[in-house]
Parts: sequence; C-alpha cells; structure tokens
Amino acid sequence: MNKLKILAVFFFAGIGLLLFSAKEKNTNIEDEKIEQLLKQMTLEEKVGQMTQVTLEVISKGEGPFNMDKSWALDQKKLEDVLLNYHVGSILNTAGEVRTPQEWYEVIKPIQDVAVNNTRLKIPVLYGIDAIHGMYSAGATMFPQEVAMGAAWNPELVRKSSEVIAYETRACGIPWTFNPTLDLGIDPRWPRMWESYGEDPYLQSVMGVASVKGYEGADVSDPHQVASCLKHYIGYGAPRSGKDRTPAWIPETFLREYFLPPFAAAVKAGAKSIMVNSGEINGMPVHASKKLLTDILRGELGFEGVVVTDWFDINNLVERHHIAATKKEAVKKAILAGIDMSMVPYDVEFSKDLIALVKEGEISEERIDSSVRRILKMKYELGLFENPLTDYRKYPEYGGEKHHQLARESAHEAITLLKNEKSILPLKKEAKILVTGPNANSMRSLNGGWTYTWQGEATNKHAADHNTIVEALQAQSNNIIFEEGVKYPENNPDYKVDEIVDIQKAVTAAKKVDYILLCLGENSYTEKPGDLDDLTLSENQLQLAHAMIATNKPVILILNEGRPRIISSFEDKVKAVVQLYLPGNEGGNALADILYGKINPSGKLPYTYPRYANDLVPYYHKFSASTAHTDGNINNNHKIKAQYAFGFGLSYTTFKYEDLKLSSTKISSDDELEVSVKVTNTGEREGKEVVQLYTTDLVASLSPSVKRLRRFEKVNLKAGESKTITFKINKTDLSFIGHDNKPVVEAGEFIISTGNLQQKFELLDTKQL
Repeated sequence: MNKLKILAVFFFAGIGLLLFSAKEKNTNIEDEKIEQLLKQMTLEEKVGQMTQVTLEVISKGEGPFNMDKSWALDQKKLEDVLLNYHVGSILNTAGEVRTPQEWYEVIKPIQDVAVNNTRLKIPVLYGIDAIHGMYSAGATMFPQEVAMGAAWNPELVRKSSEVIAYETRACGIPWTFNPTLDLGIDPRWPRMWESYGEDPYLQSVMGVASVKGYEGADVSDPHQVASCLKHYIGYGAPRSGKDRTPAWIPETFLREYFLPPFAAAVKAGAKSIMVNSGEINGMPVHASKKLLTDILRGELGFEGVVVTDWFDINNLVERHHIAATKKEAVKKAILAGIDMSMVPYDVEFSKDLIALVKEGEISEERIDSSVRRILKMKYELGLFENPLTDYRKYPEYGGEKHHQLARESAHEAITLLKNEKSILPLKKEAKILVTGPNANSMRSLNGGWTYTWQGEATNKHAADHNTIVEALQAQSNNIIFEEGVKYPENNPDYKVDEIVDIQKAVTAAKKVDYILLCLGENSYTEKPGDLDDLTLSENQLQLAHAMIATNKPVILILNEGRPRIISSFEDKVKAVVQLYLPGNEGGNALADILYGKINPSGKLPYTYPRYANDLVPYYHKFSASTAHTDGNINNNHKIKAQYAFGFGLSYTTFKYEDLKLSSTKISSDDELEVSVKVTNTGEREGKEVVQLYTTDLVASLSPSVKRLRRFEKVNLKAGESKTITFKINKTDLSFIGHDNKPVVEAGEFIISTGNLQQKFELLDTKQL
C-alpha cells in the first residue's frame, strides 16, 4: 500500500470516528435533556405523555364518531386535552380524506398549543395508519404488504417505505403504524393481506427493509418517519380465524415462527411496537409481562415505545374479562410493560393511572421508564426542533416518480399461477371480454387502509387511476366490458356482491377470443372482514361457471387479500393470474403483463389452499399430510394445496444445475456455503426468485418438512446463466427445543433449491 492510500485510509477512518463520536455526543445530549425534562414534570404531565387519543376527541361535534360535518377542530376541547390532561399523542383521521395542506391545517393548531401554551412545551406525537400509502388525497398507493411479499424483492419494500415516509411527512405526521409483521398463516383471518406472507424468514427480511425505508439512516430527517411493528405477537393465528379472537400457540411455536420477524426488526432499530389485540393461551397480550417485558425487552433488547392497539386496555375488562374495572385493567397493562395507551375516546386512562401511582399500586419510577422512552422518540424524530413539517417542501408528493415505483412494485408482485399452452401473453389484436366485480373497481385493487379505514371511498379518491378494464382499454381497442356481477358502490359490507346481468356477459362472449374473468374480494380489514366461508361468493361462482360454459378460453384474474377457494372451477380455466391487492397502479401493471410488456416474476408468499379445511402452511410437520397417500408412506408429508408457497410461473423458463456445498460434513460453528447455477433457457428476459430451503431429517421435536433460509431475485437475459451463492450457519439449522431455547442438533440435513437437493451432515449438538 502506497503512502497516498495509507493517508486516505486514515482520513476516512477519522471521518468515521468523528461521525460516530458526534452521534454518540448527540445521544448523550438528548439523554441529558430528557432527564432534565423528567425532573421538571409533574406526575400528571408524565401520565399525559402516556395517553393517546383519537382526533375525534378534539373535533367539533358530540363525542367520537359523531362530529360536525364538515370537520373542524374544537379549540376548547384541544386546550382541555393538552393543557389540563397533558396528552402526548393523537392519532387517526376523523373520517376525512385530506390533502397535505388540509393535514397541515389540522396538525399546526395542535402543535401550536403544545409547544407555545403548555408549561414544558413538549410537542405532540401524531400517528397514522399509513399502511401502503398515506391516508391523504393524491397520495401514492403501493401494493399491500402481501403483494410486496409476493415480489420477493426487499429493495422494493425499502424504496416504497421511503416514499410512504416522505408522503406521510408531507402531511405533517412523523409516525406510521407499520410494518405489520404478523404471520399470514391463516387465510380465514381478515388481516392476512397486511402481512408479507406465511414464512418467518421472508417476513423478517421484508420487515427489516420496511423499517430501514421508513426510518432511514437518521429518523430526524424530515423525509423519514418512526415505524411501529405490529401486532406483537401471535395476532395472525386466531383459532377461529376471526379477528381479535383467542389464539392457542405453544411457546415453542411462538418462538420458532412468530418471534423471529419482530426480533429482526427490533435489531434493525424500529422505534415502536404495537401490541396484539388478542389473547394467547388465555392471556391477553396487553396484560402479559412475560411477552411485553421478559421477552420483548429482556430477550430481544427492545428499547423503544410499546403502544396499545385501539381501546385495548379497556378491552381487558370488556372483551377478555381478566379485570373487573378499567382501573384494574390499567394497572395490569402498565405493570406488564405498556408505555402508551391508545385510549382512544377520552382521558379516563390518565385519571386511573394517576390514582394508581398516588395509591402506591404503581411506582413513579415505572412511569418514568415509559415517559423516558416516549420523550426519546420525540427527540429522535426532531420534534422538539421541528414539530411540524410544511407540505410545500414536498414537491414529489403523489408525483409520477412515486407512481412509477408503485407500478414497478405491482409488476414484480403479480403472480402467474397457471398458463396452459402459453395462452399468455395475449396478442393486441385479440378480442377480449372483461367481466366480474373486480374488473372496474379501484376499491378492490387497493383493499382496506386506503384513504379510509375500510377503503370504501377509494373509487372516488382514486378515480384518476385505471381500473383493470380501463388499463386494458388504454392498450387495446378490442375490449368489451360486461360486469356480470358487481359490488354495490360505497357499501361498507365488503361481502355483498350482486348479479347485474350474467346472460348479457354470456351473449358478449360469443364475439370474443378470450374472457378475462376478474374475481376476488372487495376492500375490508379487521372485524368487518371476518367471514364464514373461504369459498368465493355464490354470485361469482355462478358467473365463473357461465363463462366456462361458453367454451371460450377463460383467464382467471384473482384480486383478493387472501386466497379464496377456487377448486370447483380452477381446472376449467386456461390461465390464472393473482393480483393480490396491487394498489392504484395495479390495473396498469396487469395490462402490461397480459400483453407481454412485462414478464411476470411474482411468487406466492403463502400456500394457496385447495379446500377450506386444508389450511396448512408449507412448513408443516411430516405427519400433517392432507393428501391421499394410497398407502405410500413416501407421500405422508404431501399437502394437497391448490398452489405451493413460493410458486409462480414466467413467460420464460429457468434451469437449475450444479448445486454445490462447501462441505458435506460441518460442525455447528462452521458456515456452509451453497451455490447453484441458474440459466434462463427461454427466449425472453425474466426474473427468477432463487429459493434455498433446509430440511432437518431427524430432531428431538418433530421438524418441519422444509424451511426457507435464503432467497435472491435475479434478472437473466435469454440464455444467460448466473451462479448464486448463499451462506447458512447454525442459527439457520437450529430450532426451539423442549426447554423453549434454540438448539442445533447433530444429524443429516437436506439443502434444496429449484428441483435440486443435496445432503450434508452436522457433526455436533449445541445449545444456542
């Protein structure tokens, strides 16, 4: 190394040390400010910081959800909440869809009172459910998380989260309640689509990417927001399949499958966590010291803010019946580890908590711990220096650059599940009938948490974007549209569809070459999304069978938040395309794929069930077979799914070969290097998701048939080959043992990728 290089190394190393020192110094200064502030605070001011109310509480009108229209802030209510009860956080929209300027006019008077009129001038922390885009007019709506999971592209997740952060900050809001890290393990659950899928590793990778996109390198940057991981923990596996109903999850399973995504996102620096509204094994998570303190803070090392979900401390009384009074519920939740209560309708929580401290039931030191974390998040967000961002400084809000990224994300998410005789892509001159309730609906393309909670106003607010049929008509003059079945406009019950005129669609089919049958679900989330039958609605099934009976080739377009059962007619359609919930650019993205402008590359992030009683994830146990084995023991581990986890077709073909391991015998401290050559053997460029799985053949607790350990999405030109290399270690080979601790055990393992497999042996057992 020459002198110039040596000097350069020391120069850049010195800059790194200076930056690290500056960051450490700033952190120390913030900590000192927090401690000084804590010393000045009364008990009432501290408890106020732990209280979060909905915007309706400070709105004109009689009580929450009964506001005057059009909406207006009630200055007296605002001053009462902030000056008399010292409330530290506000959330929600009060049912309005606002422009960034209108959001500015909401947030500004709140912060004006907080920083100018309160004794200690502590800014309010405002939060919002910016799930796949900001809750505001003109915002960019990305594919929902389940679709982003189907893209298997963490860089797209990071970039989309950056845009959502930018557009949320453009509205003056620094905190989003996302990403959702609940496992999408049960398609009956109405929030399955808010997850990245059923796999813990895929969920972990995407969750980390989302946190990094939201928070950036410095969360105080006015383009970033604080993330909120949710819903810790086990929320996505209710026994009944209904939202907010009890789960029964052995601790080994909880740690093996449900905990890793949260652990990874905590390690990535997530600033806050929202708690599961349900209960696990009879214990509401909001009252579980083991889950909220012992595991989350003790084992995972989480140092951020723990916030309740909506009304959930009160629900310890009203729904779970583990507390006789609200005051008792407050005591249980705070001692369990809650920092902030999303009350959200009143300030009774603060009154009860103050009384509990004065009565000696809860120590003021315990209150200080929560308030310290809340103030720290406010300092980290830069709210003390800049409590309100200005919408005029966000020129890219809702702009073409952001829409293009949303379209790219939808391109990579959309999954081709069936393509008999390469019927797709379609030729431009082909005459096409488009039919079905999802064909002309922006609401169904987006799902819930879009402009409003249930997304029922999306057709109005996304009217300048293309539905499926509008996107197809923009690319071809050979499109006929007959709805057949439709969703009633603005109906809050997503399950309702109605027949328009199926016979008219049958008649129109005589004039075309192909039928695009657009079926699925309308928008929903949470309890309103509960259902009693996973099968598509009777009206949609009637339309499907009528279209199949025309003997014209039917291409099924699925637009749904969860996999609905289609086995009664799937074998009679020529192609199946899964859109999931692709967002405002979903119609355009589908048209690009159907006409061959884009080669589909999405892969299922969940197992698509064939029957309503066969709801089994891919990482099931060997003995969990639902297939007919005909006495063949080798088939005992087969699941008769409609489509497998990780499955998805392309307009080209890929060949896997030369699977190589760095060794066939390793110790628990070794790292195993795995490489495989992948070749595009087709005639057009395409993207392939290379998935690496391990199988533990024998273990002291029955192992899963296989587990995803690594993946990489690669782009290959026609005829191009690439060698993909992965590294796995003892953590990847471990499992949660009888004592609820991770262990890696000696024995044989299988590595699999594509259609290739190879065995290796682990030589020793080790407790991790």
